Amino acid sequence: MKLGVVILAAGQGTRMRSSLPKVLHSIAGRPLVAHVIQTAQGLGAEKVAVVYGHGGEQVQQAITDATLIWAEQAEQLGTGHAVEQAMFAMADMDRVLVLYGDVPLTSTETLNALIQQSAATDLALLTVTLDNPQGYGRIVRERGQVTRIVEQKDASPAELAICEINTGILIANRGKLAGWLTRLESNNAQGEYYLTDIVAMAVAEGIQVTTAHPSAPYEVEGVNDRLQLAALERQHQQNQAAQLMRQGVTLRDPARFDLRGRLQAGQDIELDINVLIEGEVTMGDRVRVGANTVIRNSKIADGVWIKENCVIEDAVIGRDSIIGPFARLRPATVLAERVHVGNFVEIKKSDVAEGSKINHLSYIGDATIGRTVNVGAGTITCNYDGVNKFRTVIGDNAFIGSDTQLVAPVTVGAGATIGAGSTITRDTPEETLTLSRSKQLSLKGWKRPEKKSN
Repeated sequence: MKLGVVILAAGQGTRMRSSLPKVLHSIAGRPLVAHVIQTAQGLGAEKVAVVYGHGGEQVQQAITDATLIWAEQAEQLGTGHAVEQAMFAMADMDRVLVLYGDVPLTSTETLNALIQQSAATDLALLTVTLDNPQGYGRIVRERGQVTRIVEQKDASPAELAICEINTGILIANRGKLAGWLTRLESNNAQGEYYLTDIVAMAVAEGIQVTTAHPSAPYEVEGVNDRLQLAALERQHQQNQAAQLMRQGVTLRDPARFDLRGRLQAGQDIELDINVLIEGEVTMGDRVRVGANTVIRNSKIADGVWIKENCVIEDAVIGRDSIIGPFARLRPATVLAERVHVGNFVEIKKSDVAEGSKINHLSYIGDATIGRTVNVGAGTITCNYDGVNKFRTVIGDNAFIGSDTQLVAPVTVGAGATIGAGSTITRDTPEETLTLSRSKQLSLKGWKRPEKKSN
């Protein structure tokens, strides 16, 4: 069976009160419609068409990592009209599945169940039973069989009492669907072409309309305002947290954890509260991450301990290293095994070899640091002259005294010692003490400035 998917993403979303198209508002750092596209791809769809309208150029520019067919709905004339705009792309498909760009959490398991339901018929619907169905189209059945869908504004009191509702998600025979769409009329309270009217057409042709149901109502909940967006964000994060814990990750408080990307996790990982993972992150075994830490697009080896309040971005951290608290690793930082990076240390575009320590109040940028180097508190690599960047090289076993400025380009020899308070502007020899200090003076009679009275 050749499966095509049509994703409706043309709504303006006025209740979002935003210039951004509704489907581009994000959950877990990705646009709503991107979640739906990923789900469609997970079903093995041969073609995915996105129907756009309001802010269409923004939508197309935002989604660049998928092969899609774009169909414009220039006038907002209802869901049936929207699907019709994409049918040109479905010409050689057997079945067409209709999804919605603002319904991001429908699982592939639920949709596969719907696809299976459609195997023996020409139309299958995804429905759900709600305690409060207010605002939704109702599924009308006779003798247990679906006969039609009635919208809230068109429903009678008896129909309003029905709790089984239409989610809008359906799968149909492509040829049948194309024919039904051409016969839709807009004689209803909204003056729109309802996709749901195809149900009555199918029943009139003697087609049995089958149904499938999601595992939970949140799977079919859409986003119409920021309250709903926040609720689905929390639900999505709860789902991800549960999946990670089932894989063996310890989350000190699952309600205070956010994953905005993908975490490839080893065994016996412990994540404290308010840890934020973004992009592609890999963690080995026995990794510990302290509270209020942000990690994005980084690789963290076995046994690493990242203490509280760190920011790590596009970095590689070697086995058994200790980071933080209050450390920042910027892009292109590569730490080897057993490296210590302490509080208020910032490292950028630097390689630090095995066993080296940068424990206090330092900036290391554009540097290559050898093995078992000790970098004292307040050390700075002065890598920028206002126009160009230059590199600092520190050899193995060097000792850099506190409050040292290394003015790049400069090389500190292996085993060298730099005296505290030095400004190093030339290469230093190996196994040698190098320092630069002015003569110490004590001035008798010197007085501190006093504040002038007005």
